Amino acid sequence: MIRTGFPASGPTLGDVGEEQVIRAIVDSAPSTINGDDAAVLTPAAPNSRVVATTDMLVEGRHFLPEYTTAYLLGRKAVVQNFADIEAMGARPIAALLAMSAPDTLPLAVVEELARGIHSKMEEYSTELVGGDVTGGECLVISVSAIGSLGGNKGPLSLRRARAGQRVVAHGRLGYSAAGLDLLRSGREIPEELEPLVLAHQAPELTPGRGVVARAAGATAMTDNSDGLVRDVGLLAGRSRVCVDLDSRAIAPDTLLRRAGELLGVDPWRWVLCGGEDHTLIGTIDGDAPVGFRPVGTVRKGAGVTVDGEEPAYTSGWGSF
Repeated sequence: MIRTGFPASGPTLGDVGEEQVIRAIVDSAPSTINGDDAAVLTPAAPNSRVVATTDMLVEGRHFLPEYTTAYLLGRKAVVQNFADIEAMGARPIAALLAMSAPDTLPLAVVEELARGIHSKMEEYSTELVGGDVTGGECLVISVSAIGSLGGNKGPLSLRRARAGQRVVAHGRLGYSAAGLDLLRSGREIPEELEPLVLAHQAPELTPGRGVVARAAGATAMTDNSDGLVRDVGLLAGRSRVCVDLDSRAIAPDTLLRRAGELLGVDPWRWVLCGGEDHTLIGTIDGDAPVGFRPVGTVRKGAGVTVDGEEPAYTSGWGSF
């Protein structure tokens, strides 16, 4: 069953004050090192480097409460940041949460959000180790993720794809965009299509896939956050190559086709332009690493093609 909506009753942030809001977060997402002015992390393993990233979710811009729950939003906030850590071939080790919210927001929303964050971080054996809260006009969630990059190999940057390599992917394509369109349609959503909605509300990423890919010899990687053509196009541009995607490998599956029929949308638009799947897409000389599948090849040239031709759709998400 699809779940949407934030808690609408109970004491508000203005009722309880900053200290109790922080206590609610700490109680809902407990950590053994959270509680001082700053968290002290265990030193990274020898011959390792620290990787850091941050991303925001702004109410009305990146999410609407009527399309999700605070719990699922918390899980999504972790995945979108940890996907960036994984895309470097690193392992997430901790996260910080900064939140701005109106004082009329029920405290239960914050508690549910923190529980969602905690549940996802437990899957990575990591903790929420600190953060900040402040008042504002709408709910804004900013997660900063910290990772560890071990060994002598370089990170999986955007600049290391080379002609002749295989393009590989881990995760779904187009599911999140299809789920969002289903929610926006206002239609009664068939039970069989609910996985698409959940993929938008809380995309999934198998922990450790980026580390596996780097260990297997992957050279470049990104995650599908702004749209497949847009994100792969950035990788292609930075590496000065052409990425040719195989239409058979990325073709819309049965669920996407059925959703397309219901909404009158070409499902290829979701696959090529839909973001927020956080699919890991990389390049490698050998076979696809465990958990990945081949989806194309790297060639001399520039840009992104599908079966050697211009993609049917090329748009994607833009912040401005």
